[in-house]
Amino acid sequence: MQATLTQTISFTGVGLHSGQPVRMDVHPAAANSGIWFKRTDITDADNMIRAIYTAVGTKPLCSELTNAAGVGVSTVEHIMAALAGCGIHNALVELDGPEVPIMDGCSVDFARAIVEVGARKQAARLYAIEILSPVMVEENGAMAMLTPADGLEIDFHIDFSDAAIGRQHKALDMRNGTFVRELSDSRTFCRKADIDMMHEQGLALGGTYENAVVVDGDDVLSPGGLRHADEAVRHKMLDALGDLSLAGAPILGRYTGIKAGHAMTNKLLRKLFANPDSFRLVPCTPAQAARLPGVGVRKADLALVA
Repeated sequence: MQATLTQTISFTGVGLHSGQPVRMDVHPAAANSGIWFKRTDITDADNMIRAIYTAVGTKPLCSELTNAAGVGVSTVEHIMAALAGCGIHNALVELDGPEVPIMDGCSVDFARAIVEVGARKQAARLYAIEILSPVMVEENGAMAMLTPADGLEIDFHIDFSDAAIGRQHKALDMRNGTFVRELSDSRTFCRKADIDMMHEQGLALGGTYENAVVVDGDDVLSPGGLRHADEAVRHKMLDALGDLSLAGAPILGRYTGIKAGHAMTNKLLRKLFANPDSFRLVPCTPAQAARLPGVGVRKADLALVA
């Protein structure tokens, strides 16, 4: 069965790129509607944007969705990860600006609110994308791949020259509340030199030491340090879940990422759907549905995150 929220949840924060305040309301939605964004500040053009991989553009540092009228919303990956990781299939996300609020750089505020209000089951069959054969994209030493698996698994490898990050690897089966417990509180990260350069160029104006893990060589500069020793790779897995949810249905398969990012995961989805022999859309059996992200999430899981 599909699921939506039991009630509207609301957030206020700033946009990562603009630094401007934004309000976001996430509403329950009808069965079979999927996830949509609505720009309430846009009144002279189509302000509805579907959360689907074909709407993803080329904006750096995040995933941005744009409709046929050119109306867009950026930094959608963290709210998309929270919705997918908490088992929400249908929702309307209203914003009064062009960006999802960055909050503290992860998905924990979104996930906490979703789990607190709970999910409402809907009398509609849930379909999933079953991976039948490997699909892979490679570029400049990076790789992303989908292979067959019984449920969604994420396996990620990163390698950075900064000793505060270094080489990290983590693999997780995403069933039974794994996202909430293991990934939701892991923040985006960047080098101090990069954030200084972006600020000089008028980029990432909303980025601070409070909503990202900022590193400089051996040092973690953000107050309080790391939430997990491997927080960086956990955040990359969080991003991957959000980007994979733009497939339009849950994925039954293993995602492997090596130095991959938003653009590469989107290229992987485009290659997957360009090769119809590599997947099939299947109605979820009870056993398959039980292995999807979000199934088994409990309020007690919130006690295990920051």
